[in-house]
Amino acid sequence: MRAPFPASSLLRSRAEFVVILTNGPHFDLLNAKRRLILPEYNTPESAHNMAKATKKKTDDKINLDTILFKCRDILRKARNSGSFFEKRDMMLTLVFLRFIGEKFEDGVKNLRESLIAQGLDPDDEAIFAAFFDDATFTDGTYNLPAEARWSTIINTPAPKLNVALDTALHSIATGSNQLKGCFVEGTFTTRNLAANDIKQIVDEVNKISHKAFGEEKDLIGRVYEYFLKEFAVNATKEEGEYYTPHDVVQLIATMIEPFDGTLYDPCCGSGGMFVQSTDLIREKRGDISRINVYGQEKEAATYRLAKMNLALRGISHNLGGESDSTFTHDLHKGLYFNYIMANPPFNLKGWYDENLKHDSRWANYATPPESNANYAWILHMLSHLKPLDGVAGFLLANGALGDSDTVEIRKKLIQNDKVEAIIILPRELFITTDISVTLWILNQNKKGGKYHGRNLRNREGEILFMDLRTWTGNPVKNEGKKKVLLDAAQIRRAADIYHTWQSAGTDGNAYAVPELYRSVGIREIEAQGWSLVPSKYIEFIDHDLEIDFPTEMARIQKEMRELMAFEKQSQKMLADAFKGIGYKL
Repeated sequence: MRAPFPASSLLRSRAEFVVILTNGPHFDLLNAKRRLILPEYNTPESAHNMAKATKKKTDDKINLDTILFKCRDILRKARNSGSFFEKRDMMLTLVFLRFIGEKFEDGVKNLRESLIAQGLDPDDEAIFAAFFDDATFTDGTYNLPAEARWSTIINTPAPKLNVALDTALHSIATGSNQLKGCFVEGTFTTRNLAANDIKQIVDEVNKISHKAFGEEKDLIGRVYEYFLKEFAVNATKEEGEYYTPHDVVQLIATMIEPFDGTLYDPCCGSGGMFVQSTDLIREKRGDISRINVYGQEKEAATYRLAKMNLALRGISHNLGGESDSTFTHDLHKGLYFNYIMANPPFNLKGWYDENLKHDSRWANYATPPESNANYAWILHMLSHLKPLDGVAGFLLANGALGDSDTVEIRKKLIQNDKVEAIIILPRELFITTDISVTLWILNQNKKGGKYHGRNLRNREGEILFMDLRTWTGNPVKNEGKKKVLLDAAQIRRAADIYHTWQSAGTDGNAYAVPELYRSVGIREIEAQGWSLVPSKYIEFIDHDLEIDFPTEMARIQKEMRELMAFEKQSQKMLADAFKGIGYKL
């Protein structure tokens, strides 16, 4: 017989006793017995209904992950499919062809409708030649030659598909400077998958439609995220590529409001940060032409993907002329940006080079430790912020808040009034890692003034600390691991806390809510050894003191009596059931 409580438990408080009592193993045992014994769980009708529900659930689950899983499975079994990176790049290139092809088809359809609305016949030979032979689209849609269109690819016989796909890529690369370099020409004939394999994959990709999965979502980035999640052996908990979830990007963008000017990401990955930020800009301001994005990416395949993603979205961008390391070859040296948004690789090792020892980016601070790039990222971003009013929002592992080997750099950042806010985020926001991370906000202007129509107060000598670790009430379903997200209301709430703290009329000395946020002066931070760990400053309440112990125990006692009575009844029903078929318990 199992003990009702964990044998190793040492009850540190009355409240812990209550928690253990109400979450003991007998609850699951009783639920299991209820399912086994109660008649409504064992009728033919219930079995039929359960089968229907299972079938409906299966039908409903034809989603993007299902399609990508099938493609992954086909590629795993196929001969000549190559390494993980080659499989990933093949899939992303196919999705690119599908996406650009569907956008072209939509563009032609819209153009036809526009001509008809103007009283013109799009099927008239002269009209067709004038508008469609060399069509120009105002929404960033690319005019594709016949051999590069998805309608041509999907109707190509299986034995000719590899050649047809590479022909489409070559045609796109030679016809558009913007799209040149977004992919590797010859991808499909080099791999030369068997006709049946490439046909199956193309048919699956044909199901990926921006109409079905959301035109304004980062569809290319979502495919990239899937393959990171399923395959990437280099993405460990402390180092590697992390696709930034949509809700986290929305949180950063809602806080720093990158609505006009220049936006920079020094480790831009697939370009998802840019794509999702411009979605917010469209929503708030309606015109993405007011923002110009700059970025850099070290990995060649991911650099091509970012160019592909941004070009498809019609986003003006400068990612430099090549892929390269931001630290050893800064492609945007000497440029300063209005906004920086980034999600650097957490705790990156192997970043250092002897030539970086006296680099100008940290000349006024100290050389970041070779063992970890966290503070190298911070100082690199700070060096690219516009000196008068640049704002940066970026993610780092929580260890950066109090590392002993970076205390001198952190001290100077605080003394120089560069750090504006530190926000701890909930765990399990990312698919590829479950660690909790911190959103840092740096601001070159804490003196106040106008900002996007808001009157800001002087915030010099203050830092806002927020702790959102308890905001875990929105679990994401149908993921391979536990994952949560921040919903729109939570994002607004967090941004409101930050913006209210910034605003004229707020008293920074009294701006606090226990267990959520607090504005803190530099003297108090100095007294804490220049630590930026929020729990050192935000008040936490001992909730044990709030429990009415006699009342709570009386409630639990009543529930336990009822449960014990039900368990006794269940045991009798179970014994009778066995007795009815000739067996005794």
